[in-house]
Amino acid sequence: MNPASVTDEIQLVIITGMSGAGKTVAIRSFEDLGFFCVDNLPPALMPKFLELMKESGNKMNKVALVMDLRGREFFDTLVRIIDELSTYTWVTPQILFLDADDATLVRRYKETRRSHPLAPSGLPLEGIEQERNLLNELKGRAQSIYNTSTMKPMELREKILVEFSANKQTIFTVNVMSFGFKHGIPIDADLVFDVRFLPNPHYVDHMRPKTGLEEEVSSYVLKWNDTQKFLAKTTDLLTFMLPLYKREGKSQLVIAIGCTGGQHRSVALAEYIGEFYKKDYKIQVIHRDIQKRKGLAK
Repeated sequence: MNPASVTDEIQLVIITGMSGAGKTVAIRSFEDLGFFCVDNLPPALMPKFLELMKESGNKMNKVALVMDLRGREFFDTLVRIIDELSTYTWVTPQILFLDADDATLVRRYKETRRSHPLAPSGLPLEGIEQERNLLNELKGRAQSIYNTSTMKPMELREKILVEFSANKQTIFTVNVMSFGFKHGIPIDADLVFDVRFLPNPHYVDHMRPKTGLEEEVSSYVLKWNDTQKFLAKTTDLLTFMLPLYKREGKSQLVIAIGCTGGQHRSVALAEYIGEFYKKDYKIQVIHRDIQKRKGLAK
């Protein structure tokens, strides 16, 4: 078949990621959206399969494939095929990568009493570590990355339905997240900025119980010359980078801003950056650790 003679385009979504991260829920969600879905198609068969879909006319122009990683040979073949697809003018490929933290994956394996495919006779964590290393490059190629550690199946389904629904264009969403380093760096962050070098309101007694959402704390954080220099340089960098991320096909970007506890400096600066870009992008400001200070932890 000559791709140059083809005028109709196939929308292809490759669903991959960590075993136990939700690929079964994902493929069912794509079925609900009218995609022709295949679970565990060998990568080497993908080009021929897509040609067969194309020959069916417009009946099968939306395809979702679950690609499970079972070994290094599989991985090398899948990466090569994805590179080949980028030369086709009649296929629009997109990679959806499902991830979850190690503790969540281990818990899910214990709950289902399944063994990991890369460690059938060993501990689940051994297989998880191997799989994460093998998938690292593929994750870097993904246009969409979902961390399902805290997602319920219905939440994952709704997220897929919103992003891949045919009646709307994919919206590039910028998530600006404040966090505290003592609670860990967000696993789904794309960009991380450490603002612990700025003066800390925690050491001003009457501000200690407050947060960066309050005007007094925000004004304190923003009044310093170092803060203003940081914001000028950071917004200059983001103004350059955000259009490029959008052009590359990412559906969302997570900008994480961290201070010590995630209560004061990071909160005030996340609010500032969210406000700075709200006219040009769909912005979501998230304060991950704002309720974790002493006395408010859930």
